[in-house]
Amino acid sequence: MQNFVFYNPTKILFGRGTIPSIGAETAAFSRNVLLVYGQESIKKNGLYEIVTSSLKQAKISFVDHGGVQSNPTLSHVRQGIALVKEKNLGAVVAVGGGSVLDSAKAIGAGAVVAHDVWKFFTGKKSVKATLPVMTILTLAAAGSEMNSGMVLTNEETNEKFGFGHRLLYPKTSILDPEVTFTVPANYTAYGAIDAISHVLEFYMTTRDPDTPVQDRLMEGLILNSITSCDRCLKSPCDYNARANLMWTATLALNGLTAAGLGRVGFPMHMIEHSLSALYDVPHGAGLSVVIPGWLRWYSKKNPGRIASLGRHIFPETDKESLSEIDAADKTILFFQNWFQKTKSPTTLTELGIAKKEIPQIAQNSLRLARIWRLKNYSQQRVENILSLCL
Repeated sequence: MQNFVFYNPTKILFGRGTIPSIGAETAAFSRNVLLVYGQESIKKNGLYEIVTSSLKQAKISFVDHGGVQSNPTLSHVRQGIALVKEKNLGAVVAVGGGSVLDSAKAIGAGAVVAHDVWKFFTGKKSVKATLPVMTILTLAAAGSEMNSGMVLTNEETNEKFGFGHRLLYPKTSILDPEVTFTVPANYTAYGAIDAISHVLEFYMTTRDPDTPVQDRLMEGLILNSITSCDRCLKSPCDYNARANLMWTATLALNGLTAAGLGRVGFPMHMIEHSLSALYDVPHGAGLSVVIPGWLRWYSKKNPGRIASLGRHIFPETDKESLSEIDAADKTILFFQNWFQKTKSPTTLTELGIAKKEIPQIAQNSLRLARIWRLKNYSQQRVENILSLCL
């Protein structure tokens, strides 16, 4: 186990009936806020009324900034920053999934600087301060509710970049599983796949061979993502299933899973970000295509690590008669079959992406690879991985 610092200042309010607390939680930071959300779903399901009533009761004025899309855009964030500056707002309240929360973080960071917010994502500027951000989560997936990361798509350059900083943790995040009852089946699955991918990135890219505490934690989170998602798909209003999936997705990327692993990377996300940027595919759908392909490529390099994962969570791979290569193959096949079971795509073809487009996707990924210090991911390597995703 490597030396590490674990820091997570986000306050979590979890469970039924917690959303009306947003007013009191926000009042501790500001009486004038930007309210960020997605499309019209929170107004149709009554969540908007609950949130705004709580804010009004706490004597908090708010300015609406709806319209966040599933791959959040730089232009929408810039509009939010302009609103905050124009109205002299002191905090941001986000109601939605990871895209909404990431947009809120970017607005909070961009509202206190004179330069363009995109400079954070390209590594040209670092965060020195940010407006307080409070969140109400409506989709179990990205983990943004309890981490220091944010992701945006620059529509002008077709670049989808992620950035993290310790000042980007939300102050308070409210997680009520009941609001996820109406999440469609496909996005429930995409969310579970996103959580799995976060854990897989750490599990596969650590160079430390002796991390049993983290390994067992990560294996448990992957298994729980699968079993909880299955329950949610079978019974969308199963409270405990939704609760388990929501908390699993939060824990998958709140800093705890990577603690002690040393340097890790996010190569699967780096590749998928190009799919999202170029083709606007849902993030989880892109990951369900990239994960099996990346694992097949990685298996040629380190089948033992994939086999170890399979043997701890998939009984059919825990047989003495299986070689490491065979166990790794079965593990990869299990993931692919489960993605297919949830009706998530597992090939580029299913996304409508042809083989001839692979060089363009690989080229698009290179700048993010440099920013994320994934120097070993050349154009040829990314093309090789994508060729295993057809």
